[in-house]
Amino acid sequence: LFANVNPEAGYRGITAFLIEKDFPGITVGKKEDKLGIRASSTCELILDGCRVPRRNVLGEVGKGYKVAIETLNEGRIGIGAQMVGLAGAALAHALSYAKERKQFGKPIAEFQGLQFELARMATEVEAARLLVYNAARLKDAGEDFLVPAAMAKLHSSRMAQKVTSLCIDLFGGYGFTKEFPVEKFYRDSKIGTIYEGTTNMQLQTIARGLLG
Repeated sequence: LFANVNPEAGYRGITAFLIEKDFPGITVGKKEDKLGIRASSTCELILDGCRVPRRNVLGEVGKGYKVAIETLNEGRIGIGAQMVGLAGAALAHALSYAKERKQFGKPIAEFQGLQFELARMATEVEAARLLVYNAARLKDAGEDFLVPAAMAKLHSSRMAQKVTSLCIDLFGGYGFTKEFPVEKFYRDSKIGTIYEGTTNMQLQTIARGLLG
């Protein structure tokens, strides 16, 4: 939890705390009914007279903003990986379906137009994967990874929405039903452009890195 212990200091008053679930005064509120990533619960946390001991401060008092930014920067690599994974899964289902679904007496995978679309999607997924790997490599090496992480998240989140949407198109009407998992991947992909910083935040981070 991030809270401002000194509002007059602005962001310099923000402090990070570890709130344990058995602390008196903490209640879990309603579970949000979300569009996607429904396997990951998002709930309201209600703090009413919750007292937190000093030992539960993460880092230093007043340094929470730095903790938050560092967490976001690292998290962008993970979000990029998440988007690559779900887009790759959607593509794998599309490839399997294209080999089985027949039109005009042959699998639709034999039609050149569809082959080109699959090839473009595979290239998009692989490009996003390499951006994510590069950002992770730089982080592990202790080098500056701020802009590469933003690039990885920006591209992978956009790619995931595009690829999962195209996979639904490939399935036709079946893709719009819950009989096949591609609709879930499509819903799950939207969050990639929102959390750990929106698309515009990534663009701003990249631009600042380029312009100094």
